[in-house]
Amino acid sequence: MKVTRNQPAAGPDSNAPRELTFTSDIALEAAAPVGQDGQVPRTPRKFSMEAYGGGQLQLAGWRFPVVVDLDGLSIRNGAKAYLEHDRSARVGHLDGVNAEGGKLRVTGVVSSTTPTAREVMADADNGYPWQASIGAGVQQVEFVGEGKTVTVNGREFTGPINVARRSSLSEVSFVGNGADDQTSASIAAKAAKEKTVDTATNEKVETTVAAAEPAPEKTITAADQVADLRAQAAAEQERIAAVRKACGDNHPDIAAQAIREGWDKTRTELEVLRAERPKAPAAHIPDHSLTSRVLEAACMLSGKFEGVEKLFDEPTLEAADKRFGSDLGLQELLLEAAWANGYTGRTFRDSREVMRAAFGRDIQAGFSTVDIDGILSNVANKFLLLGFFSVERTWRNICAIRNVRDFKTVTSYRLVGADQYQPIGRGGTIKSGTLGNETYTNKADTMALLLSIDRRDIINDDLGAITTVPRKLGRGSGLAINDVFWNIFLNNAAFFAAGNSNYLTGAATALSIDGLTGAETTFNNQVDAEGKPIGIAPAIVLVPTALNAIATQLFKSAEIRDNTTNKGSYGTTNPHQGKYQVQSSRYLANAKFTGNSAAAWYLLADPADLPVIEVAFLNGQEAPTIETAEADFTVLGIQMRGYHDFGVNLQDPRGGVKSKGTA
Repeated sequence: MKVTRNQPAAGPDSNAPRELTFTSDIALEAAAPVGQDGQVPRTPRKFSMEAYGGGQLQLAGWRFPVVVDLDGLSIRNGAKAYLEHDRSARVGHLDGVNAEGGKLRVTGVVSSTTPTAREVMADADNGYPWQASIGAGVQQVEFVGEGKTVTVNGREFTGPINVARRSSLSEVSFVGNGADDQTSASIAAKAAKEKTVDTATNEKVETTVAAAEPAPEKTITAADQVADLRAQAAAEQERIAAVRKACGDNHPDIAAQAIREGWDKTRTELEVLRAERPKAPAAHIPDHSLTSRVLEAACMLSGKFEGVEKLFDEPTLEAADKRFGSDLGLQELLLEAAWANGYTGRTFRDSREVMRAAFGRDIQAGFSTVDIDGILSNVANKFLLLGFFSVERTWRNICAIRNVRDFKTVTSYRLVGADQYQPIGRGGTIKSGTLGNETYTNKADTMALLLSIDRRDIINDDLGAITTVPRKLGRGSGLAINDVFWNIFLNNAAFFAAGNSNYLTGAATALSIDGLTGAETTFNNQVDAEGKPIGIAPAIVLVPTALNAIATQLFKSAEIRDNTTNKGSYGTTNPHQGKYQVQSSRYLANAKFTGNSAAAWYLLADPADLPVIEVAFLNGQEAPTIETAEADFTVLGIQMRGYHDFGVNLQDPRGGVKSKGTA
């Protein structure tokens, strides 16, 4: 029995796979007897199964045993019977589910007129041991911890164990090989004896069916023999013609065997049907070599991701390269996931069914699941980060980073007032400091974008879609945080102001040895609320791109010479060599931002000591997140959404000095 978990189990077993499988016996009614008119009545044959005994199941892929609560099991309307979980291979439908006495029994009718249904009945009549695999959807799973007990199906079980509390039976399939090799199927043979009830003793009595009275012998003449030979020859020619027609040009081996062994048309058609049926992965025998990690590695190899060898171990990379090389297509990726989840089609022709199977909508019994959502999200996140880090990140080097737990406004407090250590008094009394009322706020908010890989990308087999779309989402997030950050930083007329003693104007403020000396002096003259030096040294020179060369020269050069004719007493030693780390941003002079300037520059403290600006990230997640899913009903394709939770705000004006750079 296969159960698909729609909700994760609570407790230590929350990482269990999303399916469970077991098999049961099948009983198929004997073929209906031929009537006096030589016709077989059209009454459909029935089948029955004892599907589940109510106990705990040791199932492959589950960490702990599983018990299905029969009190919570329902049957979906229109539940069907298939062959090997192939929806196109119809056999019949279910007409009853009995979950009494702690056991599950299922009955049904072979109501389909398809060749598949005839094949199932013909094989059963020949003694083929069919087994069953039953599919159900689960709405609730309960995990029972170690040492705890639970009563299910009239029996007591001791944890650790999973209990499927609510589930619905959706379909049952005839399968050749079940998950449990120890089970066997009991298939009714064609009736040679009848079982009746003795009304006197009320006991079942087995009665042999009497053969018909033999007809009297007839004298056979030579003419009769010739006519008989001719009839036999004609019948043989008709049989051979029917065999060859059924086999066509594609199955000469079947045609030869059928002619040699005397098969009739029906037997030949069944063999052709078997030969032409798509070969699905072996039921209940998952291909454990094809895992989500292998498919993920194949995607990264095909996407030419640099450093892929650092992301996966050698066996995983070897398996991905051996199976797919470096040219895995998007259709192939989705088909591999669909096959691993039980899809039996062999092409992408029915794209909607492939998508349903790939995304785990209808995982079939006996198949190990591949999480295509997880694969796409993991691959997309890696390419998203490439896009995110491809955008300028100067903001990260001049700001403080705060971790917030929610989207509420958070407040920072600065210790001011009597915060200087004092000599202890008599008796070892320590004087009290005070926490001042200087506060600075910030709050995180969500920025997001939704993009789609549409049906055309999938039909075109464009694996690049799952690398380019995440790159765009990553780049979009990087641009968004820059946009928010620099809009707040540059709109600083009230923050960098003469009243805050952190704003310099005039021709002497142009970036040079003298200009940098003036800004340095102003920064070092900053005082706290008591008028005492703040004791923080500047560390960063922030400049627009036009000033990057002179700023770098001031940082690296030991000497700066004046090559003009008016040398005077100009010194050549650079007093600022190696003092201040240079940070440059193209946003500082961009006309789209209020407060932009190609001449203004800033001298800032290390943000870890005294930040002028702060960025808050929800739960410390500095990079954006991307999620993938099958598109909703209005979109044909795969949707990807990227989101980023952050907030930006100015903090302490004493953490920096702005130089206008012009008069």
